Parts: sequence; C-alpha cells; structure tokens
Amino acid sequence: MLALPATAGRDPAREYVVATSGANTATAVFALFAYWAFDAPRSGVLVAMRDVGVPAALPPLLAVALVAGAVGTLGVVVVGDAALRAVGALPYGPLVGGVLAGLVALSALFAGPFGVGVLVAAAAVGFVPVRLRCRRVHLMGVLLGPLILA
Repeated sequence: MLALPATAGRDPAREYVVATSGANTATAVFALFAYWAFDAPRSGVLVAMRDVGVPAALPPLLAVALVAGAVGTLGVVVVGDAALRAVGALPYGPLVGGVLAGLVALSALFAGPFGVGVLVAAAAVGFVPVRLRCRRVHLMGVLLGPLILA
C-alpha cells in the first residue's frame, strides 16, 4: 500500500494491481500470525500446510513470506506491463463468460446443486452495492461471523 501514492492518477490498471497486491500480502501475513498465535489456519494454504505437518513456527514462515513477496515484486516489475497489455487485449465479454462458466462448473463439481445455489445467492448479494452505489468492501463483514465462531 505504500507504493500506491507512486502510481496514483497515472494508470488505473496499475493502481488496481498495486492495491490488490498490497491487500493480498497483508492478508497472507495476518494469516501467518493467526496460524502462529492460535494454531488455527485461516486460509486454504495454511490448512494444507497444517495437514502435511508444517509446524506453526513464525520465523521460517515469515522468511518464506518475505522471499515470496520479493519475488512477486520483482515479477511485477519485470513482466507487469506486458501482462497488463496481454490481459487488456483479451475480449472482455467472452473472458467474463468463461470465468463465470468455470465458477458454476466448479461449484457444481465440488458442492453439487446446493453449491450452485449458494453461488447464485452470493452473486445476487454482490450486486447490491452496485445498485446502491456504495463500495463492495462493506460486504467483507460477512467473514467476521465464521472467524468469530471458529
């Protein structure tokens, strides 16, 4: 997020990549601290790590996160512009349609008709902020209940 002012006002696509990367990195580091402090994984990756016996030792986990962040930053600097151009050249309609079809197929595969129903309900809720002209970030409160109960 500290890099966001350097991109502000220049390119909305670049701002989006920087903001998303910052949020994802913060989430990963938070999940590592939660795994270490509570011995309770808060992401699918940490569940998999726990299942294969990776100990909740903070220094090595943070070291790996630091190396991954450095590699990711270097990757964005080296191939970021080319990737934005390639994605920007894709036809938007078919791309969105393909992603939507993939999500429906995965929901049906992993959770059956009930999963497809949940996907449809979640998509309907996701349109509420658009209709009310407010930010989607307010929907993130839905995560608090399961986190509190876990």
